Amino acid sequence: MANKFNVFAIIQGGRLQYEAIAFAATFRQKHPNFKGRLIFGEPQHTDNWAYDPRIDRDDVRQILESFGAEVIPFENRVFGSDYPYGNKIVGLTALPKGEPFIFFDTDTIFTGRLNNVAFDFNRPSASMRRTNTWPKIELYGPGYADTWKSLYDKFDLDFESSLDLSQPDEYWQRYMYFNAGWFFYSCPHQFADLFLHYATEIMRDPPFEACTQEFDPWLDQVALPLVISNLGGGRPSPSQLELDGEVACHYRTLPLLYARENDAAIEALETAVAPNKVKKVLKRSEAFRKLVFQRKGEIIREMFDRDNLPRKEQAIRQRIKKKNLWLR
Repeated sequence: MANKFNVFAIIQGGRLQYEAIAFAATFRQKHPNFKGRLIFGEPQHTDNWAYDPRIDRDDVRQILESFGAEVIPFENRVFGSDYPYGNKIVGLTALPKGEPFIFFDTDTIFTGRLNNVAFDFNRPSASMRRTNTWPKIELYGPGYADTWKSLYDKFDLDFESSLDLSQPDEYWQRYMYFNAGWFFYSCPHQFADLFLHYATEIMRDPPFEACTQEFDPWLDQVALPLVISNLGGGRPSPSQLELDGEVACHYRTLPLLYARENDAAIEALETAVAPNKVKKVLKRSEAFRKLVFQRKGEIIREMFDRDNLPRKEQAIRQRIKKKNLWLR
């Protein structure tokens, strides 16, 4: 494991800037002596953006700086407001070349220490906290194997080595598919070059077997396993799987955090954002104000048995919406 690495996420004005504060607060709570850099990449306002994506409040920058975080600008001239998920691809180029990094989605809080995870930065991997979102298999259309193989073949990659042979043929988990909520490697620029190349080529000229598939919003997650395969990586080790809950929690939205996640995640968030200097800024977010500080998240928490959650996320969302607590 590298002695020092950088932690990276994307920040924008609006919801993401408040999520970034919770990210930084919980990170410092668990990593007071972190030797690397905590960096937020900020997309600048270019022609690709229908709005200004930058942080819109000075006090947000100030609170992030108080946690030792750096906000570094970058220009995203490939993707923009039509596909903001592309920020995680282009934004990697804002990081120092040749220095190991871990990318996290901004809607992440830290419940443990990264020091407890055994990283091999020369063997990249990514989050397995995913569901069967891509590809969507149509009757009489190409199956999982043909769809994924067509992408590997397009870029001259070894498809067979990506398979989990413990899973049956044509079952979605046999094929390497990640959530792009976290991933890591030894060089952000090398990773970004491949990520950008694969993503743009898939959009420009998808193989026949994949040409009817939807790539928005799944493009990053379709290209990600190809990048990891090219760089000699694969599925995460048991230690790295702790990034999917025990060390980091990718909660997606605050209502889902209160509905689904364990008590340790709730405690980590509420403790980290309790100081007045943090609360004063975060209260401008309706979701944080009502769910965290006015404690209406407890209403959501009491609505669900976390050992017996509804099988589909949509059912969770609908129940929360009926209580008028679906806040983002």
